[in-house]
Amino acid sequence: MASKVSKVTLTNKKYLAEVQMRNHFAVIDEPLKSGGGDTAPTPVEYLLTAIGGCVSITLRMYAERKGWDLGKIHVEVSQKEELTKDGIKKSLVEEISFENEVTEEQKSKLLIIAGKCPVAKMVKGETAIESKIN
Repeated sequence: MASKVSKVTLTNKKYLAEVQMRNHFAVIDEPLKSGGGDTAPTPVEYLLTAIGGCVSITLRMYAERKGWDLGKIHVEVSQKEELTKDGIKKSLVEEISFENEVTEEQKSKLLIIAGKCPVAKMVKGETAIESKIN
């Protein structure tokens, strides 16, 4: 199976990074309050976007196989922080909605399928990360 590669180069402009994914390019930065130039989304914003994109695509693929017309699929992913006795606990919240009406049975199944998106599975810790310095 082919490996997926994302190449990130942090420039000399504080936290501004240039990214290449296949033949696509993007930039990453931090907000002004964090010392960046606020010229691009943050790494966390890209992660939230990747989850939302993956969930919506996974749901569309499933719905197409079932012959369900969901219309537009909206996925809003946000990071929530909670102060606990053990410190700050971070979690993600996905809010999914559909342009077309869906039954309660469809909602139940779609919620299960949303959790099977490959990016969400990675974030849940189902993918090992091996770090090395060359």
